[in-house]
Amino acid sequence: MKIQSRGVKTLDFAGTSETVWERADFPKEKLAQIFAKDTMAVLGYGTQGMAQSLNMRDQGLNVIVGVRENGASWKQAIADGWVPGKTLFSMEQAAEKGTVVSFLLSDAGQKEAWPQIQPFITKGKTLFFSHGFGVVFHNQTGIVPPKDVDVVLAAPKGSGYTVRSLFLEGRGINSSVAIWQDFSGKARERAFAMGVAIGSGYLYETTFEKEVYSDLTGERGVLMGAIQGLFQAQYEVLRAAGHSPSEAFNETVEEATQSLYPLIGARGMDWMYANCSTTARRGALDWAPEFHKATKPVFQRLYESVANGSESQRSITENGRPDYRERFEAELKEIRESEMWRAGVTVRSLRPENQK
Repeated sequence: MKIQSRGVKTLDFAGTSETVWERADFPKEKLAQIFAKDTMAVLGYGTQGMAQSLNMRDQGLNVIVGVRENGASWKQAIADGWVPGKTLFSMEQAAEKGTVVSFLLSDAGQKEAWPQIQPFITKGKTLFFSHGFGVVFHNQTGIVPPKDVDVVLAAPKGSGYTVRSLFLEGRGINSSVAIWQDFSGKARERAFAMGVAIGSGYLYETTFEKEVYSDLTGERGVLMGAIQGLFQAQYEVLRAAGHSPSEAFNETVEEATQSLYPLIGARGMDWMYANCSTTARRGALDWAPEFHKATKPVFQRLYESVANGSESQRSITENGRPDYRERFEAELKEIRESEMWRAGVTVRSLRPENQK
């Protein structure tokens, strides 16, 4: 596997100097030294648990996995080479055996499982998270770590599938790192080392609170919630004006996701403006302030809702309902069966890579 060469740097982020830790700061030999006496217990085998445990195993660390016995995740873990009774255990058994306990269940799952896991988070251990939700909103979740353990976070900025695929490519995803509690006096180094061990390419430091607030705002905003809302609004306007479904979808979603967004990601917004038609450039520059003015108050309300705990409480309440999956599927069905996304199925089938 090819390993990308990196090194620690202090970089200028729009006038603010920040230190960035990189993969080469923690080569496999250093990870082996830092975690020589540790057993890495990964609780949960969703996309993050799967990716992080496999990445740590591939880097030579002593890793075990804890999941509910004989469930779908248990069967998937066995398929991935984890051996019952040796490297695969119940969550309680794994938490007891582990010295670094990665609590990678869903937010609602962490709240439910914490009473069973807490007794095994004993003095000197490290409690590791990839999202600070449970600890930051402890008044709602009940997750209050004991005072005699390290509590750290490394949060990959992407799905578990991306964490794994970028690691296998010898690259690594970007992640944030934070320290909630440093009992050992070594929590900071171990947190950054954990970030590299789970598959990060570069890491920047934040706090548990800021990680949670920015993450929840992003998910509800430009990463998913706002995008769906904007797509839907433009599509509906075009359809009401007589445009066909294929034209409305192409001008709203397909061109954005297949052409423009990748270029913006690779080169920046200014490059996109400089490399489009003069008509598109002028219109985009003129209308951007209108959308900024219209949406900033919504983002301000969103951030306040995150910071005051309203969003976390809603998430806990809704995701903890007995009929959660049925209600969630009904919401997805509404999106999936909307005209816009049904049109999208046909449009995507016409992409060259989907032609048979």
